[in-house]
Amino acid sequence: MAKASKPTTARAGTSGSPIKSRKVKVGRVAKTGRFVLIDPARRKAVLSAAEKSGLLGEKSARIGGRISPALLEQAKKQTGISTDTDLIEFALANVALEDEFSKAFEKVRGTVDPSLKLGF
Repeated sequence: MAKASKPTTARAGTSGSPIKSRKVKVGRVAKTGRFVLIDPARRKAVLSAAEKSGLLGEKSARIGGRISPALLEQAKKQTGISTDTDLIEFALANVALEDEFSKAFEKVRGTVDPSLKLGF
């Protein structure tokens, strides 16, 4: 788990609305307004897991597309990633490593025997 350090000010807002500041702990994912600040330790963990899974081998594939400059800029601010290539790599690694826990959890919902003694 990432070590939290002293609070820092995070800023978030929406177009046409005032920007709100609030204190957040560095080293955690913190919600500010509509946006989530990505912890650098999480970013490192995702890329490390992708590398261990063999997903970050040879870099020979190319992708291209047109996206909103506002989306690109906000994603860079949220993640602290400055290059388009690194941002795309991080985003794709997040998708590729998704564990689908919520789907599995939802699938077994209500299947525990009501007579089961849970010890409390």
